[in-house]
This record gives sequence, structure tokens and C-alpha cells, in this order.
Amino acid sequence: MFTVIVVTTVFSFFYESPTCFDGDKNGDEQGIDCGGSCVKLCQNAFLSPKIMWGGAKFEKVTEGLYNFASYIANPNTDVAAIDVPYKFALFDSKGILITERKGFITLPAHRNTLAFEPAVNVGKRIPAKAIFEFTAVPEWFKSHDTLGNLAIVDKKYYEDDNNSSLEVTLENRGLIPYNDIIVYAVLYDSGNNAIGFSRTKIDTIGPKTESSADWQNNREIASFTWPIVRQGKVVSIEVLLTNNPARDK
Repeated sequence: MFTVIVVTTVFSFFYESPTCFDGDKNGDEQGIDCGGSCVKLCQNAFLSPKIMWGGAKFEKVTEGLYNFASYIANPNTDVAAIDVPYKFALFDSKGILITERKGFITLPAHRNTLAFEPAVNVGKRIPAKAIFEFTAVPEWFKSHDTLGNLAIVDKKYYEDDNNSSLEVTLENRGLIPYNDIIVYAVLYDSGNNAIGFSRTKIDTIGPKTESSADWQNNREIASFTWPIVRQGKVVSIEVLLTNNPARDK
């Protein structure tokens, strides 16, 4: 009995119950500090985000300034990631680095999005190739598509002698407001090549209401402008929507 008491006391003093932050795979974890009852999900249980367009594209907006973008698809239907770090690298025709840009991107569940860097100054150098890469593995968490009630009801593209613009009408068909919506626009030519892109933000889109007097309160226009014209080459427009993903239990 004395031995049992001593062993139990010593065991209780030195034993530490498994946690999701102890650097070991224990408890019901499926990996080191991930899966099971841990909030963090194991990365090898999910598909990697897909970098489309062969990496990255760029568009000259004025002398010495270029927009850069990379089209990213999240093939996972029920997980999202925020603040995933990335890097753009821009090279000239001789393969010499012109500049780099680093940033962070949100990957909403089962949606496509853009990594976008506007008005990058290249001085007098002429870019020939852009490369995009993630600099860390996304830390996925359980989520779902929260933008299902947000509809794109109209897209109008205009050009004049010196500028081009786009107006996208969004409609909230749900019963709760949407806040902090990031709206990306991608312009395509007849060969389905991306020839333009941009980003804007809508602070709030009100919910659908019963009153006919305020039916337009659930609509907002996302506006885009470029100091260039594309000479009628734009034949289709894709709009991508992102907000802060919800964390599911």
C-alpha cells in the first residue's frame, strides 16, 4: 500500500496531461498538436491550394507601374485559411530580378481568389516574367462558404479614350448584412487570357427586407477604374468575392 501511494504521488507530480501545444502527438491527435480535439487541423489531411495562370500575371497601368496578380483556387470544400504569406518576384528578359513583393492572402472555403499587388514601381526596367509562391503552408481551419446569399446581378465595363472602368452590382439575398467584402475583378480576352485585374472593398451590404420602399438597400456597386484602355479586347469578366471566413466547431 505504501509503495502504491508513493508511485501514485510521484506519477501525479511529474505527469502532464496531453495538450495541443506540447509538441508531441498524443491524446486523440492525428498529428503533432493537430487533429482530434485540437483546433488546429493537420495539413496533410487537405489538398494544397492551386496556383493557376502558370504562376502570375502582370499588367502595365502607367509608365513604370504594374499590377500583379495570381489566381488561387482552394479545392477544399470545408476548410479555410487566413494570412497565408506569399511572395511575387518580377524578372526582366535576361532573368534578372527587378523587384519582389510580399503579402498575405485569405483562402475562403471552396472559393477562388486573387493574390493582388497594385501599382508596383519598376522604374525604367521592363518586366518579362512574374513568379508567385507561398512562403508557408496554410494553417487550415474548419469553415464553410459564408457568401452563398451574395449574388452578382450585373457587370458593366466601359472604355473611353484614356480610361476604363467596371461596375459590379452585388445583391444580398439573405437576412443578415455582409460586412468587409473584398471584391476582385478579372478581365479576359477572346482567348480566355487574363488581361486585367483589380480589387476593391465594400464595407456593408444590407439584408433583404420585406418593404418594397427600401428594396435597393440590399444592393451595392463595386467600382473599378484603370488609367488605360484595352481597345475592345475585354470579352468576359470574372468577379471573385472574399470576406473573413467563419470558424466552424
